[in-house]
Amino acid sequence: MIMKDTTIYERNVIGKKTTINGEINSEGDFRIDGVVEGSIHAKGKVIIGKEGRVQGEITCSNAEIEGHVSGNLVVDNMLSLKASSSVTGEVVIGKLTVEPGAVFNAVCSMRGMVKELVKNEQEKSEEKTA
Repeated sequence: MIMKDTTIYERNVIGKKTTINGEINSEGDFRIDGVVEGSIHAKGKVIIGKEGRVQGEITCSNAEIEGHVSGNLVVDNMLSLKASSSVTGEVVIGKLTVEPGAVFNAVCSMRGMVKELVKNEQEKSEEKTA
């Protein structure tokens, strides 16, 4: 009999008038309506509310941004940028959705595309040597 992991992780919230400096690590989801200066590492989804601001690094499985992010952003799956969002920095993602009005001034690479490019380059070099 195979047992599934049924652990439910809580959603952590940083309120509107809260500022955090430092490193945040979370097993669950994270919502930021205040200010974070530092790094956020979450295994779940990170949501930056309209008034939320992050200056630093974010690493997570999914992200939804309505506020402002400045720094490195690594999202394993889906990054969703809402119309009110502003992202500046370096971004590595699996998938991207952008609503009209979002500001996206970033160097962006998609993980799936990087894998495909490496695979294609390997195939080409094998063809040349064959």
